[in-house]
Amino acid sequence: MLFEEHLVTPRQGKLKTVPMGIWIAAAVALAFGALTILSGGSALFGPSAMRVAVGDAVPFVLWFNFLSGFAYMAVGLGIALRMVWANLAAIALAVAIVVVFALLGWHILQGNPYEMRTVGAMVLRAGIWIAIALYLRAVTSKQYLKP
Repeated sequence: MLFEEHLVTPRQGKLKTVPMGIWIAAAVALAFGALTILSGGSALFGPSAMRVAVGDAVPFVLWFNFLSGFAYMAVGLGIALRMVWANLAAIALAVAIVVVFALLGWHILQGNPYEMRTVGAMVLRAGIWIAIALYLRAVTSKQYLKP
């Protein structure tokens, strides 16, 4: 099939077809992680002008997103190495993002200040990680990932 790569896995010693989607999921996770670390780090530790530009960022969301960027990178590496734990980690990330998103909603309903771009960023994060987790769950059942 187009966009598939054939690999010999050391464990099985036979030819396995790895869907291109695994490589795409890994690349998305790694790129998203790097961008998250860069943007979160700039907002938290950058020059004062950059921190002021953040506006009414919600501190717990900002810290969560910055720290989760490192987890995105680890999971992206796990996906690239086709490790089964990457599936569980992607599910955990998706759940954690949804929980933080719900806490952000609570924060907003309490009348606290926030930036609308934070809401948009959380929608994007949740969507990406839910999609990655669902995709990995599907390919795990077909044994493209290693135990």
